[in-house]
Amino acid sequence: MASIAARARPVAISTDLSVERKLAGINIFIAFAALAVGGLMGVLQILRYNGLDLYTPAKPILPGGYYQGLTVHGVLNVLVFTTFYIIGFLTYIFTKSLGRPLASSRLAWATLWVMVSGLVLAAIPLLTNNATVMFTFYPPLKADSLFYIGLTLVVAGTWLLLVNMILTRNAWKADNPGQITPLPAFMAIVTMLMWTISTIGVASEMIFLVIPWSLGLVGGTDPVLARTLFWFTGHPIVYFWLLPAYISWYTLVPEQAGGKLFSDPMARVSFILFLILSLPIGMHHQVADPGISEMWKLVHAIFTFGVFFPSLLTFFNVVASLEYAGRRNGGEGWLAWIFNLPWGKPEISAQIVAMMLFAFGGIGGLVNASYNINLVVHNTSWISGHFHLTVGTAVALSFMGITYWLVPHLTGRKLWSRSLGVTQAWLWFIGMGLFSHFMHELGLRGMPRRTDIGGAPYVQDEWRFFLFFAMIGGLIMFVSAIFYYFNMIMTLTRGKKLAEVPDFNFAKTLSGPEDAPKILDRLLVWVTVAAIILIINYLPTILDILNTATFDVPGRRVW
Repeated sequence: MASIAARARPVAISTDLSVERKLAGINIFIAFAALAVGGLMGVLQILRYNGLDLYTPAKPILPGGYYQGLTVHGVLNVLVFTTFYIIGFLTYIFTKSLGRPLASSRLAWATLWVMVSGLVLAAIPLLTNNATVMFTFYPPLKADSLFYIGLTLVVAGTWLLLVNMILTRNAWKADNPGQITPLPAFMAIVTMLMWTISTIGVASEMIFLVIPWSLGLVGGTDPVLARTLFWFTGHPIVYFWLLPAYISWYTLVPEQAGGKLFSDPMARVSFILFLILSLPIGMHHQVADPGISEMWKLVHAIFTFGVFFPSLLTFFNVVASLEYAGRRNGGEGWLAWIFNLPWGKPEISAQIVAMMLFAFGGIGGLVNASYNINLVVHNTSWISGHFHLTVGTAVALSFMGITYWLVPHLTGRKLWSRSLGVTQAWLWFIGMGLFSHFMHELGLRGMPRRTDIGGAPYVQDEWRFFLFFAMIGGLIMFVSAIFYYFNMIMTLTRGKKLAEVPDFNFAKTLSGPEDAPKILDRLLVWVTVAAIILIINYLPTILDILNTATFDVPGRRVW
């Protein structure tokens, strides 16, 4: 009887998140180290556009010149910075929300070391000018095999986190029967589910096409199939970047602003819609590609418009939450409540101005998705302007804003300067506003992207005016980045040690999880729906390409 009673006692659940704190800190450190190097390459590019060539004196470090710098900029900022930051952030937010550590600490550390091993392998050819293929690595441009193998390991490492999340959520469900998953944990696991499904495309490209080709095991490859598999992942990855920022906007910013989240159920619906609709839309990047049916290009364009709907839900829900906070702080009038938000908090100012600029990025995205208008802006600097509003602001600036409270929380050191953080956020807002606007303008005037404009003989006089102001914007962002890194370095080295580590709370809700239908928490149902739609939208095209593919295109190295 005593043994039966002992087994009947509830098992104490550990709330020690020390491993998750360490993992978050290491991942975020790697992420911002990558951003620093990649961002510096961006400065060299915008100076080169205006005839100021710093690539020549940097030739011992960057023998590939402009295109190597462009590749480093893209790979480190778009792939390394985002992926490592997101894995660290989601690891901690997920476990903090559930109030328990990950199910397997060994698997958690394995996630980090697989990703770091992949990063090191990819960095070797990248930094030695043996992988100057830009972050899209389209064949027939051919990199050293270590580059492809390394990036594949980085992606495979992220899958391990999803496995750990599923095990952890299942254990939480067993201990909390009938309860709905807390909103931050729900959002984190939906993000990883969407990401893992989407990476089937790029993983297939790497494993079956590019790695054997780069190793010389096969004589050629098929660029159309490779591009299709890349964009299978390539546009959903945008939401992999955005959704962690959304998690902060939904579950942390309202609390930090002194308010509440407007609607928990609406937030869950928006994330489920992102899971379903953000996957079958990659072909809108391929409107100019041959060998793909116009019908399926149009279908993907329609789904791209569809994924704008959960973005609108996010806009409404987050702005309503901020309005509640502003009015609670004494704000009145239709819009005057905005001035009663706590703009003196850098974590608030950085993320709100990121939201403001992202609104323009979302509108520009509708142009990119339009089947006919896309042909006007395709492969012009319009795309660069749009890209910097999304990943360069909504994502990067939000991630910076998050660190203004997260780094003190993880390290127990007070932020060195709140005012410098606020100044940094507004400088980024001004600089990016200038840079992105004039890059859009240049795109409408036909300036190509991913091109060494500084060395091109066809630069038009009207471009020079816009290039100058794009450079001014880029340099303002560079100053903003210096302010950010200086603030972080001073926080880590000179920040006042706090007697008690500052904790944080997730936002309470005006309409809570008890109002959410139970079906929203049945993730297997929504993953199945997403998989069916994805198969319908991609399988006919992939089979058609396979039927006509010749796999005889050799590799090219033009640098």
